[in-house]
Amino acid sequence: MYGKRVNIPFNKPLVLGSENSFIEKVFEANQFSGNGEFSKKCNIILKEKTGCKKAIVTSSCTDALEMTALLANIKAGDEVIMPSFTFVTTASAFELRKASIVWCDIRPDTKNIDETKIGSLITPKTKAVVVVHYAGVACEMDMISEICKENNLILIEDTAQGIDSYYKGKPLGSFGDLATISFHETKNIQCGEGGALLINNPDFVQRAEFIRDKGTNRTLFNKGIVDKYTWVELGSSFLMSELQAGFLYPQLSESENVNRNRLQSWNKYYSELSKFISAEKLPVIPENCRHNAHIFYMICKDFEERSRLINFLKDNGVAAIFHYVPLHKAPYWNGKYDDLELKNTELIAQTLVRLPMFYGLKEEEINFVCSKIEEFYKGL
Repeated sequence: MYGKRVNIPFNKPLVLGSENSFIEKVFEANQFSGNGEFSKKCNIILKEKTGCKKAIVTSSCTDALEMTALLANIKAGDEVIMPSFTFVTTASAFELRKASIVWCDIRPDTKNIDETKIGSLITPKTKAVVVVHYAGVACEMDMISEICKENNLILIEDTAQGIDSYYKGKPLGSFGDLATISFHETKNIQCGEGGALLINNPDFVQRAEFIRDKGTNRTLFNKGIVDKYTWVELGSSFLMSELQAGFLYPQLSESENVNRNRLQSWNKYYSELSKFISAEKLPVIPENCRHNAHIFYMICKDFEERSRLINFLKDNGVAAIFHYVPLHKAPYWNGKYDDLELKNTELIAQTLVRLPMFYGLKEEEINFVCSKIEEFYKGL
């Protein structure tokens, strides 16, 4: 049992203990750059998990998102619809291509893009829709997929948080023309920095191979199809190194076990907090979704209450934090979107607080966090 002085961090980067042995194999092979043995093994696992046509591990999810913008041929004047409640690189990947970002509000329950609002945002300039599966909980992909199909739009899934999550029995990352995953140290499965591009539309496969390899057709050279390789696409060095891939491989192999452990913690939080917090202030998981327990959050009454709760937990050794500052309000835009009101986005950004969540989180730690939250609300 914890005494007065405790220290429960918000996150502990996953380390299973087997990673070193695989990194040693990287040293034995003496290949450290990308597209080596473990990169290929990681790609195979991701392809098997999602059923995609091709998976490409990258040095970050940011890189994977930038690849989607290049593959979609996003140019100045093209419009891309996405939520504002997301990490900056969801948008910056398309801003780099000089797209016009069209912000869509989120649902108050799942905190995902509101599928009912997408249609009204489509114009003749719309080129793509980017959805973000917040907390590893699926967006309403049937309706979104149909909207994109009817309007001939490219569908991109930002599945940064969604490995091993499902919508109607189908894995996230398998719905869009393109999808991305993050393996940042804050994610369920990690290699420090890392990501992956999932390609479901076969028309993008060869170009993706060129783009990830500095824009060259080196893959054709390696296969003996051409006698020399050269610059054929606008690309960059998006490859994950073998050191990253060697660390990632054993974690990917155990991802379902890791997520089962996290789900136990998630369910314990929900069981304890639901005793004194109403359901609408706790995470909502639609019946047709299976999530991976990436985040456990709760919603406060207002910004002031959230700030007081975070500080109270901090004083008691518990690291709880807020999440995204809405991108349409970012200083980067210099007031460009000041007149835009996204009611749900702005409210959630002011009131959502995330609780400690990581592999191996102990039941007594969860009990302590919940007891302190109850103590806080009894003191109001």
